[in-house]
Amino acid sequence: MSSMWVLETPQPPPDARIAYGEAPQQFTELRKPKGKGPHPVVLFVHGGFWRAEYGLEHAGHLCADLTKRGFATWSLEYRRVGQDGGGFPGTLEDVASAADHLMSAAPSLGLDLSNVVAMGHSAGGHLAMWLAARHRLPPKHPLYRDAPLKLKGVVSLAGVLDLAQGAELDLGNGIVKTFMGGTQEQVPERYAVASPAALQPLKLPQVLLHGTEDDTVPLKVSEGFHARGIQQKDPVHLVPLKGAGHFELIDPRSKEWPRVVQAVKNLR
Repeated sequence: MSSMWVLETPQPPPDARIAYGEAPQQFTELRKPKGKGPHPVVLFVHGGFWRAEYGLEHAGHLCADLTKRGFATWSLEYRRVGQDGGGFPGTLEDVASAADHLMSAAPSLGLDLSNVVAMGHSAGGHLAMWLAARHRLPPKHPLYRDAPLKLKGVVSLAGVLDLAQGAELDLGNGIVKTFMGGTQEQVPERYAVASPAALQPLKLPQVLLHGTEDDTVPLKVSEGFHARGIQQKDPVHLVPLKGAGHFELIDPRSKEWPRVVQAVKNLR
């Protein structure tokens, strides 16, 4: 079974596309279970190393699976590297706006705002964890938002949780430096507000799932984040997935997928 299936197979269509801004990339895809609700929500952020060529389409498979299991899904699209406004800070501004748009949209859509879990894969794991960490930003920083969307917890699927480490490891052929506009030494003030590792402790439940054989984002990225969180008495849990690579975590046909579903259910 090829784990690339999710990238190569057309996604099931969403129930709705909802704009949160004027740029063509500023929209979310909503999928809802049957029934009136209010439904618990998984806010999903796709990966692809923040690059323009990877959109949210491949996330449709896992979102559809979660919806069959009773979760509404709010899948975020955002401006990426190679698109006007993509990279730091535009990408972060977009995921913040897309997440907070859920607060105004939820009542009419039958969504339960008291039961929202953020989840993201790879670079989307970075962005989902950043959404969970942004309450730690200095109030005077341009990325700070008063009263952001409250999350019950966050699930990282092979997330790039430490941007400085990601740059040092040259992940994605140097994409972290491109995304951030430089190294940590060159733009330390950017890394201080954009890297979840720099914003620990997050003080909300976090589950990190990561394949032991991941050669795209190595397991040690999650291990380091987990170790720092534990040291700071943060509620963070690491789930190493033995033998798994990078894409099994977002493939609802994989043997690892039930562990992902369980992580979401445990945060409800």
